Amino acid sequence: MPDIPWYTPTAPAPGAEVYVMASRFETESLAGAFRFFLRAPGIVRQIRSAPGAHGVALRARVFSRTFLTLSAWEDRDALYRFARSEPHRSSSRAAAAFMRQSAFTFWTAPAAGLPVTWAEAERRLAEQEARS
Repeated sequence: MPDIPWYTPTAPAPGAEVYVMASRFETESLAGAFRFFLRAPGIVRQIRSAPGAHGVALRARVFSRTFLTLSAWEDRDALYRFARSEPHRSSSRAAAAFMRQSAFTFWTAPAAGLPVTWAEAERRLAEQEARS
């Protein structure tokens, strides 16, 4: 399945720090993976117009039932405002019913370092899971 490549809705100010979030989701079943995948474009569209969003990407491995997301934000509050807004809020609650596992990690980075690489995101997710 195709990935959604990094998209920058609003460029951060030169020299700014951004708040980055990486997540990994694994669904219980292939049907759950297709449900997640079908909802993903709507959430990405929402991020593209969300105040404070500086970047978003999705890596979809539908047949492995695994999805990675990567996003960059003006600050933590901008991310949390997005997470509490629709359709993300209801989609994430609905996804809990078919999710086997999820992991999240957060960090700040220089805006000049965007986009963050998938290798960096996966490294940080692995470190987070090792600490848990």
